[in-house]
Amino acid sequence: MPQQDRTDDRPGIVDVIHDVGDLAMSAGRTDLASRLAQTKSRMEDPSIRVIVVGEFKQGKSKLINALVNAPACPVDDDVATSVPTSVGYAEEPSAWVFELQEGEGEPQRREVPLADLADYVSERGNPGNERGILSAEVLLPREILKGGLRLVDSPGVGGLESSNSLATLAALSSAHAVLLVSDASQEYTEPEVQFLRHAMRISPNVAAVLAKIDLYPQWRRIEEIDREHLEGTADVPIFSVSSDLRLLAAELQDRALNDESGFPALVAHLRREVLGRAEVIHERSAVHDLTSVVDQLGMSLRAELSALLNPHDTPRMIAELEEAKAKADEFRGRSARWQVTLTDGIADLVADMEHDVRDRLRKVQREAERAIDEGDPGPIWDQIREWLDQRVTAAVTETFVWTDERSRWLSEEVAELFSRGEAEIPTVDVSDIRGVLDPVEEIAGLDAGQLSAGEKIYIGVRGSYGGVLMVGLATGLIGMALINPLSLIAGVLVGRRAYREDMSNRLSRRQQEAKVIVRRYIDEVTFQVGKQLKDRLRLVQRTARDHFGSMADELHRSLSEALLTAKKAATDFTASRDQRVVDLQDRLQALERLRRAIPALPQDETPPARALGAAPAGRS
Repeated sequence: MPQQDRTDDRPGIVDVIHDVGDLAMSAGRTDLASRLAQTKSRMEDPSIRVIVVGEFKQGKSKLINALVNAPACPVDDDVATSVPTSVGYAEEPSAWVFELQEGEGEPQRREVPLADLADYVSERGNPGNERGILSAEVLLPREILKGGLRLVDSPGVGGLESSNSLATLAALSSAHAVLLVSDASQEYTEPEVQFLRHAMRISPNVAAVLAKIDLYPQWRRIEEIDREHLEGTADVPIFSVSSDLRLLAAELQDRALNDESGFPALVAHLRREVLGRAEVIHERSAVHDLTSVVDQLGMSLRAELSALLNPHDTPRMIAELEEAKAKADEFRGRSARWQVTLTDGIADLVADMEHDVRDRLRKVQREAERAIDEGDPGPIWDQIREWLDQRVTAAVTETFVWTDERSRWLSEEVAELFSRGEAEIPTVDVSDIRGVLDPVEEIAGLDAGQLSAGEKIYIGVRGSYGGVLMVGLATGLIGMALINPLSLIAGVLVGRRAYREDMSNRLSRRQQEAKVIVRRYIDEVTFQVGKQLKDRLRLVQRTARDHFGSMADELHRSLSEALLTAKKAATDFTASRDQRVVDLQDRLQALERLRRAIPALPQDETPPARALGAAPAGRS
């Protein structure tokens, strides 16, 4: 696809960033120059992550292959993806895996043959991810990926109720968009609808894909039912597609077949709603950075020029600068309102999060204990374990989504307090979900309570022995033998009662053991989830503190330099005064030229569709 938009639009703002950065360096403001260098890096190398999620064998991998028209992800009737795989752009095709080596804290990136990728990312080549691969990356020379688009093929989430769904939801925090893939064989299940609702609360852009429509003639009816399921869930677009038709159309260069595949509408969605919106967000961030840096660079120049041209007004200006510097100094201190709001907000959020996760998991525990008390947990323990895992995952997922929403709200509150809507909210990447539930041991097994025939006979004989002996001795007093009809009948009755009592005791022990297993599992989950969510909230706090703190430091330094130059100019009556005025005026004119070159802030409405090859901005 053409790169026209990139050529027409991008060089302008990138050149302005470069020129303003050079001015900042020449003025000795390395902090401002460093800020613009990061801005330029984001503009030149954006990364737009679109995560493709869904249950096992729904066609996620083939969907990505059809989008990029290449066998990027392994596909087979019996192969399921076990490792997250991202597909991005490079001049030469290659494949990489990220793995954690023993004794090393950071994951290592290792190149692998592209043809052997299935041995690392699929269930057949890497069952249960026994190789310990964290993720994989495929790089391909495709125009659709050239603008920064990265398609992430996630492992199947096993009914969207297992612990994998929590890992997938956590990854959505850093994604620009989500595609939920479900094939056209059946309507949405309740877990899929619930997953969509959770995803919409985390990710800014969610869409549904109905795959394999070429295999199911009644796919239009399924699409209609799915839309009914999503009524009242907000506006979630559904795209009905056939990956096989898309790949065949690409092979035959058949435009009509490509239209029939349904992919043009999905590609248009990616162009407009994903790449276009990400580009607007990134451009707004760049414009804000440029405006802020130009203002701060001009502050010192204007203060010095004013002191040279209007010496009679210098005392008033110095007093105003000193007052502004004092406020800026207070603004970057721990007692600043935004700092207090951030600290108190995180503390409140940690307390609320701990209460929320404990409350939800205690409800699960009570339900499990009631179910255990109602019958024998031994024969149905596998079903109880599966139910418990699903209920715990659902509870933890709801707490995770709620915590993510609250942390975003807190970041917005701090941004509002910091600069009344002018500051950029920092990126808080909490996509690393290792450890959320991984350290939790599996739910322990439980004796099914099945007794063999020998064990049953042994328990009966052991109980009947006492009855036979007791009655036999009593009847012996009247001259009867130890073993007689009365003693045998008593033995049978006592043995039967002993058997029942033994079975009742065994049931009580199994119920108590089952309850202990449930409580131990709930406690472990509560401990691990609480630790991980606390770590995430501390990351939110540190990121916001460092981001806004650095902006406060920049402003304080700019005011300090403006005050210093104004004071120096007020006492400087050298012969070079006129030349200094000319130099300052020239520099201010250069700044104004650069200010006029800064594009206007992009509007919030959805931008027009652009070529997928354009380089949209990353999420800020």
